[in-house]
Amino acid sequence: MKFLNSKQKRAILKGLEEVYGITELNYLLVEFGKKRLRAFSGNLTREEIQQLSQLTNIEVIGMYLISRKDNDLRLNFDAVSLLRNQITKSITEINKEQLALWIRGHDLDIATERGIVVLKFQDELVGIGKSNTEKIFNYVPKERKIKTPVPS
Repeated sequence: MKFLNSKQKRAILKGLEEVYGITELNYLLVEFGKKRLRAFSGNLTREEIQQLSQLTNIEVIGMYLISRKDNDLRLNFDAVSLLRNQITKSITEINKEQLALWIRGHDLDIATERGIVVLKFQDELVGIGKSNTEKIFNYVPKERKIKTPVPS
């Protein structure tokens, strides 16, 4: 567990603004390993959390917010909902049929810019994926996918 300092947080925020348009994170950012960032918004200070970690083993704190993979800052499935009012970039609209496929774990054959894509259905942000310009690869967590067949 490592707390990000102000400089590191600014660098993360800069990356989030470039990809998603996110300009503000009112959370304490905590890094677990080299790839996962969690956001903590509780009443404990950084110092209090460190004192607590000396008394007991803290494996997780806060909400899983961002993963760093392939030099991308990928928002977690739940973080898309949490930050939906700030996301203004990298949005691709999908229709009802595409949504039915997406929530069942299918990739979508949609041509869009390469990189991370936030999917929008009507007025809701419904997920996040990665595009290779021809296809958007599904990042819906297995436990969140609908298991019934696509309706005809």
